[in-house]
Amino acid sequence: MPKRVLVVDDEAASRKGLQTLLEKQGYRVEAAATGAEALEKARSFLPAVVIADLVMPGMDGLELLRSLQEEAPFAMTILLTGKGSIETAVQAMKAGAYDYLTKPVDLGRLTFLLEKALDRARIGREVAILRRQVGTADRPALLGRSAAVKAVLQQIEQAAPSTAPVLILGESGTGKELVARTLHALSPRARAPFVGVNCAAIAESLLESEVFGHEKGAFTGAVERRIGCFEMADGGTLLLDEVSEMHPGVQAKFLRVLEERTFRRIGGKTEIQVDVRVVAATNQDPEVAVREGKLRADLFYRLNVFPITLPPLRERPEDISLLAEAFLKDSAATDGRAVKAITPEARELLQRYAWPGNVRELRNVIERATLLADGETIEPSHLPELLRGPQTASGSAPTLTIPLGITVEEAEKALILKSLELAGNNKTRAAGILGISVKTLHNKLVRYQSSGAIRAAGKED
Repeated sequence: MPKRVLVVDDEAASRKGLQTLLEKQGYRVEAAATGAEALEKARSFLPAVVIADLVMPGMDGLELLRSLQEEAPFAMTILLTGKGSIETAVQAMKAGAYDYLTKPVDLGRLTFLLEKALDRARIGREVAILRRQVGTADRPALLGRSAAVKAVLQQIEQAAPSTAPVLILGESGTGKELVARTLHALSPRARAPFVGVNCAAIAESLLESEVFGHEKGAFTGAVERRIGCFEMADGGTLLLDEVSEMHPGVQAKFLRVLEERTFRRIGGKTEIQVDVRVVAATNQDPEVAVREGKLRADLFYRLNVFPITLPPLRERPEDISLLAEAFLKDSAATDGRAVKAITPEARELLQRYAWPGNVRELRNVIERATLLADGETIEPSHLPELLRGPQTASGSAPTLTIPLGITVEEAEKALILKSLELAGNNKTRAAGILGISVKTLHNKLVRYQSSGAIRAAGKED
């Protein structure tokens, strides 16, 4: 977490002395003479720790502490007092202070407390991030011995030390989030937060709040302040997954943050400074998305500083067995199963399949087979019927004949419905076959249904 400290003291000599000392120790320090000034600076400076005098004219240290809990919820507060009474200490701790020190300050003790407070602030923010992302993590493994995977890993190593934006391209299920996490883990920001947001999974009306946050009362239902993903990722990495699904208005605001490194919460008046490395991902061809008006051209050019393209699994069949073995080991350990191997016959079926859902689909198939297996091996009978059917990676997949004379829209509808049938009415798998997002597929099916072309069809994975 950024080592930002806000020093608040109405005594100029004490305030400036403490600021100078902490700056020499490598902290980024801002100073304020009053509680009101401290609150104003906290809104844009986003301190990790606030060191405040308890007794100040106007807003005292305890009042400031209570206000900071709303303005800077992840900041830890250390109060300074010249009285040192037990009653004051208990009152401060009950109000939420991390700790307190008596004046004159023991600099060794202050340094010790400061480092512990920074660690507590980091943990608090990480817990908040994890709570927000519970149930949304999608981490297929980027394993393989193929030349394509080795090329991607080399690109990751080249891009990781930089702060430049990265645009990750690839079909659904190829491991785009894992690439983003690997970039973060290999970067100088590795100890700071990694925050991901799936733009396709959040309603347009909520996406701006998710990314930028909002103030209490900013709109109907905003009953409290919400910290957005940009603030959560301060000092670290922000992944915007399926960025082409972001509403154009939000794209414009996002571009501004990329350019100026500042933003405002919805309903807010204060410019907030952030230091965030942005990684974007999409399963669509970004140039096509630009032409269709889904993705702003200026945002695409700003994000496309370092593009990384992930190959689909069908283009690296030599990696299928390696991945399947890794997933089998993980699933057996997680579920307490005795399964240890995949029979040659089952392995042959895995190799022949086209894997439209890519690595994610392979993982799901192996997890399911591990649960179904009643011995130590995965047999062909434990694999889905779809894998035992005619579709293969070698080109004998079912075909669709489209007659001349029909419109592009009619041809698209026929392709979508045939893909949905092939996927057993599973919309997630059908979207993988088509190379589009589940949200896009859902919207098209709703349009077909409303026009009376089809009945309600499809189920989620």
